[in-house]
Amino acid sequence: MSDDELAKDLGLVSAMTIGIGTMIGAGIFVLPGVAANAAGPVVVVSFVVGGLIAMVNALSVSELGTAMPKAGGGYYYINKSLGPLFGSIAGMGDWMGLAFASAFYCIGFGQYLAVFVPLPEVAFLNPIQIGALIAGAIFVAVNYIGAKETGGVQTVIVFILLSILTVFAVAGFFAFDYATLAGADGLAPFGTGAILPATALVFVSFLGYAKIATVAEELKNPGRNLPIAIIGSVGIVTVIYAILVSMMLGVVPWPELSQDAPVAQAAQLAFPESIGPIGGVAAGAAAVMTVGALLATASSANASILASARINFAMGRDKIVTNWLNEIHPNYATPYRSILVTGGLIIVFIAFLGRDIEVLAKAASVLHLIVYALLNVGLIVFRETDAPEYDPDFTVPLYPITPILGAVLSLGLVAFMDSIEIALSAGFVLVAVVWYFVYARGKTTQKGVLSDYISDREEQLPDQVVNAADAVAPNGAGGPTIMVALANPRTESALITLASALAQHEDGRVLATHIATVPDQTALETAAANRDRIDATSESLLDTAKADAEAFDVPIETKTILSHRGIEEVFDAARTNHADTVVMGYGGTQFAGGRAEGTLDELAHDLPCDFLVLDGQDLDLSDVLVPTAGGLSSDLSAAVAKALEETFGVAVSLLHVVDPGEEESGRQFMYEWAAEHGLSDAELRIETGDIEATIERLGRDYSLVIVGATERGLLSRIVRGSLVFDVIETLDTPVLLAERPSSRSLRERLFGRE
Repeated sequence: MSDDELAKDLGLVSAMTIGIGTMIGAGIFVLPGVAANAAGPVVVVSFVVGGLIAMVNALSVSELGTAMPKAGGGYYYINKSLGPLFGSIAGMGDWMGLAFASAFYCIGFGQYLAVFVPLPEVAFLNPIQIGALIAGAIFVAVNYIGAKETGGVQTVIVFILLSILTVFAVAGFFAFDYATLAGADGLAPFGTGAILPATALVFVSFLGYAKIATVAEELKNPGRNLPIAIIGSVGIVTVIYAILVSMMLGVVPWPELSQDAPVAQAAQLAFPESIGPIGGVAAGAAAVMTVGALLATASSANASILASARINFAMGRDKIVTNWLNEIHPNYATPYRSILVTGGLIIVFIAFLGRDIEVLAKAASVLHLIVYALLNVGLIVFRETDAPEYDPDFTVPLYPITPILGAVLSLGLVAFMDSIEIALSAGFVLVAVVWYFVYARGKTTQKGVLSDYISDREEQLPDQVVNAADAVAPNGAGGPTIMVALANPRTESALITLASALAQHEDGRVLATHIATVPDQTALETAAANRDRIDATSESLLDTAKADAEAFDVPIETKTILSHRGIEEVFDAARTNHADTVVMGYGGTQFAGGRAEGTLDELAHDLPCDFLVLDGQDLDLSDVLVPTAGGLSSDLSAAVAKALEETFGVAVSLLHVVDPGEEESGRQFMYEWAAEHGLSDAELRIETGDIEATIERLGRDYSLVIVGATERGLLSRIVRGSLVFDVIETLDTPVLLAERPSSRSLRERLFGRE
């Protein structure tokens, strides 16, 4: 099997333009006037503080991005580290945060569009909202039909913006007047206490740098270029913001700075001072700045809508949300439902919150700050649990101070938001939690690294911690659970390969268990307290199982179970963990005539689920033989053969042994049986003679024989022998015994069905 890989054709400059282009949007073109009105000239410090908080978080994002360059952003990191409950919060936070940000960008677009085009008022919507709704509808339509910016277009837009802003900064430098900046009441007319509330307002200007991590797989030398791109883009944007806001406030007194189009206003005043009273220069400069603002807000809004669809895809893959949301349009090949739902939210936010742009900006910031805080916690979890898949090329300096500081600063800034934005964000977090317990918990199966860490150390950790982890752990049935009972390192690879193939085919998960048998003379509590040797054996066996399962890209959970009973514990573990199929190695006559059960279990209970028992240490699958005469267990044999055919591309042959003269009826049976089980392309072999001798004769030419257990009862197998048992004992080819549970009376348990 091979994994698809994206060409590494993005260089450092292209990566930085992604971050810079996403950040330079409505924030700098709209918020300076609003923020200066709340804090005065000291708002420049607010932009710098916002940049510093973003920089601390950027360090953590850089480490996570280099550790998992195929990951799809903040949601993935949090879901992988902290588990699906926090993954639901992060996914919902990212999604809603992008919807609020998109509405904010659209309002910014509407403010500058109103400079060029006179727009009407309609009902309760002002002209700016009308322009924003038009923009939002266009951006949603663009994403719906699949039109998108290419990397080249994004780079061009960024360089145009930087050129425009550089010219403006130069003009502003020559027109700059410190007296205008300081004003009559000094640099902090509302006191230095206004700095952090203003930071909370303008932090939306720094959203977007984490988007670079989503294209890490396409970066050349991501270990070097990804951190430089993320950290560099935040640093460059912070410097640009500080210079531009200083220039604006040094040209236009802060009480007079426009709250709708401050850059255009400042440009109109700056250029005559710097160039001279040339006719039309001021108007032209304002027009150019307006075009730049329209480009920036359009680019940011479009990128946010596009990113929201990717988040929904990631959540759908993990069964956090229904894949109905991610259905692909038959003509445009886009996730049209996800785009329409996001577009609907944006329209609602513009219509009902668009008159107060601060609410949109702060709500977007709060939700992203929550995600950033969880990202930092996730990084600590990856480090402290020593997760084997976590191998970053870049590590944050001063660990663990840096991620702790990132989490504290992110949540601390939330405290300076207004109550309405905190309430809105808390409402969405609550919805995410309720959604997880009502829907996602029963669908998703993948636990986080933290949950696995707690599960592996249940005896060492307080009961409250273990119980809390169990209370929020997923119990999804969205795909089957394939439980593997491991005991022998020599058979581990074959069993995990078989289980992983089934899990991949059925979109399920693998549960690898090592049942460590403790002598009856030793209490389980004593064994648990002195289990260093057991832990070492289990850890080695289960770590190898994890590595083997990763080749199939299926979720795998591991568990060590201490028991006196050994084989009987397999059935209890299957019931307790709601296994759909158990895969285990053949252990000889302990399986009571070919059944993977103890004698008392045979008499008292049905099998808890499907059982597959493999006799063989190696699997080199090329072709399989499936003998069948019909029945439930033969149905399971067919399902396994179908999974191996579609996963490995093995050739399947079906065998039906009949009495002489019954070849035609046997062939008709095989045609119908093969079609019913999706194996119409399989080779059909109709043979006469002794069943066991035929299987032994033909089976040696195949890489695997899959045999459905007969329906003889326990006593009849012991007295009269068992086809399955004899085949396993005599055939050199690996044999897979397949048995499906069925309800039987006591008489049928003892003597078999007629």
